[in-house]
Amino acid sequence: MKAASSKEIKSALVEQSSTQLIDLCLRLARFKKENKELLTYLLFEEQDEDAYILSAKKVIDEGFETLNIQSVYIAKKNLRKIIRITNKFIKYSGIDTTEIILLIYVCRCIQESGLKLNNSVALKNIYLSLLKKISTKISGMHEDLQYDYNKEIQELEIQ
Repeated sequence: MKAASSKEIKSALVEQSSTQLIDLCLRLARFKKENKELLTYLLFEEQDEDAYILSAKKVIDEGFETLNIQSVYIAKKNLRKIIRITNKFIKYSGIDTTEIILLIYVCRCIQESGLKLNNSVALKNIYLSLLKKISTKISGMHEDLQYDYNKEIQELEIQ
């Protein structure tokens, strides 16, 4: 089956009644967990971005509590899982400042976790790619925000 374009879907949705739209949304939420999570964000959490960031930080903290720093292989897998979950929070929000705040928070947690980044090329590359992603996002922001976030990035650089 060929998917319709966004424009076609939008015009079809405009023609639907409110009860039909509710049914469509519920049916969409039933089929995929990500759809349900996105609807939850849009309906309940979008109005208070600060609370959303705090809840995301709690989930990130829970991930770092279970981080195994004894084995580099397992630490790498756990770290990728934490980053994947963080990226999901970022994708739902779609706000640049939320993305930067969460990625900086992950970098800080990595530094505080006790992981030996200089002993593992894989872990160091994951960390450096996060820093690069943050720097790229910052470069497209207002100069005042760039200055503030660049100060934070300098603190996160590996010595």
